[in-house]
Amino acid sequence: MDYISNTLQNLAGQTAFANLYWGNFVMIAVACFFLVLAIKFGFEPLLLVPISFGMLLANMFPSIIAEGGLFHYFYLLDEWSILPSLIFLGVGAMTDFGPLIANPKSFLLGAAAQFGIYSAYFFAILWGFDNKQAAAISIIGGADGPTSIFLAGKLGMGGSLLGPIAVAAYSYMALVPVIQPPVMKLLTTEKERKIKMEQLRPVSKLEKILFPIVVTIVVVLILPTTAPLVGMLMLGNLFRECGVVKQLTETASNALMYIVVILLGTSVGSTTTAQSFLNTSTLKIVVLGLIAFIIGTAAGVLFGKLMCWATKGKVNPLIGSAGVSAVPMAARVSQKVGAEADPTNFLLMHAMGPNVAGVIGTAVAAGTFMAIFGVF
Repeated sequence: MDYISNTLQNLAGQTAFANLYWGNFVMIAVACFFLVLAIKFGFEPLLLVPISFGMLLANMFPSIIAEGGLFHYFYLLDEWSILPSLIFLGVGAMTDFGPLIANPKSFLLGAAAQFGIYSAYFFAILWGFDNKQAAAISIIGGADGPTSIFLAGKLGMGGSLLGPIAVAAYSYMALVPVIQPPVMKLLTTEKERKIKMEQLRPVSKLEKILFPIVVTIVVVLILPTTAPLVGMLMLGNLFRECGVVKQLTETASNALMYIVVILLGTSVGSTTTAQSFLNTSTLKIVVLGLIAFIIGTAAGVLFGKLMCWATKGKVNPLIGSAGVSAVPMAARVSQKVGAEADPTNFLLMHAMGPNVAGVIGTAVAAGTFMAIFGVF
């Protein structure tokens, strides 16, 4: 009888109920909520499904992220900046820089949207974070998960901050269709939203091949710290445009990309245990990230209004909101809001210019912070 009693007690002691506290159950509920957003409402399921499931597992079985646990080794690939760089390779292989080449002024809109990053840096310092922590947090404003993870790892935020920073960045990437439209509508008139833009000029194959080479040379010579991100982004794009490495293009944009998303998503989600996530610092990071993202969106739209005035109404200010780094979600939102004002308005290709410029701009912002702090 004692044997049976002891066995049952041992089994009960090994269940999650005996080893978790209320915070873990809160995070399990959050994970389920994210899964609902991803599966039922379609909010970036490729990101939210692995992140949510990693969060779910880590809060039921915390040992999965301890040294020797499965997700521990996935997470090391984040800290070592391997997975973020590979994501950029895949993004480059999937991205058409044609709209940006056809309209180089889009670079200005992409640059304007980075204002959210730099403003968040100063807000974070005022809120008690040190310089490196503030820099790592501010990149959330670009709505770029891989760059946020890359910079946080390089600045030594691999402890308690990398997880919240990554989850906040990916969450805002997924919530672009929810956060951006109110800001865009608040800052523009219906007349501005109805502006139709001229069709972009055709871009030659030679221009598309030269673009990744020239951008890499110029950006990396000026700011060498951007080499891992900008270099991999442009390498992937060169695979796509050169036309002689079709197999590499298909691998980078499909199989490799999705494998990396699985590893990155689950490892990021697994960092959100109740012990590391339910604290004041994390709440500050989430709020600062939201502020940065809103300011970045607003800055892009306001600069779009300036360009609209300068060109006598030839630029729809809505495309400025796409200057954040969430590709292609932000461009789709510009198209959606413009189409709500005028169903015949087609802004997607025009918005893709600032959108891909924002990817480069966020990588440059990360490289700038690394250069400031002497990190390579």
